[in-house]
Amino acid sequence: MNILDAILNHQDGAAVQQLAKQFGLGNDQTISALSALVPQLASGVQQNVQQPGGLQGLLGALAGGGHDQYLNDPSQLADPSTIADGNGILGHILGSKNVSHDVTASAAAQTGISQDLLKQMLPLVATLVMGSLARQTSRAGAAPAGAGMMGEVASMLDANHDGSMVDDVAGMVGKFLGGTRS
Repeated sequence: MNILDAILNHQDGAAVQQLAKQFGLGNDQTISALSALVPQLASGVQQNVQQPGGLQGLLGALAGGGHDQYLNDPSQLADPSTIADGNGILGHILGSKNVSHDVTASAAAQTGISQDLLKQMLPLVATLVMGSLARQTSRAGAAPAGAGMMGEVASMLDANHDGSMVDDVAGMVGKFLGGTRS
């Protein structure tokens, strides 16, 4: 299961419903926003893992961050401390506010949702991405520093195991954007 699917489907879409309510969007708009943001964050995770020390940092964050709480109890997305946690995650995944700006600008162009609203959503989406990764890796039963965990993370980022997640992300976005239109 990929990251976007895991977020959309966990607890019958409870995170989607929470974000929709929190930001005054319909469920379809929220799915569209997630479909635009999640792949870009997943790409940032993949790039981070390929940097020196990046894998160790991700494994440490997944092992001790308690990020799965955001999927298990999406009402926590409304807590201001979640924004702070999400901004910390964004700092690690994307590196700079300029990259975050580019991510939200791209998502706004794809979805028609205002960039300002997407900027507010982005830290929360980052917590959901990490929550999904944490949940999947813990379900895999991997030791915190084990190869099994990396295999699960790689599997989520590169669904067809061709060494690149770009084609997987493009297909995933198309699938979900196509599935939300009537």
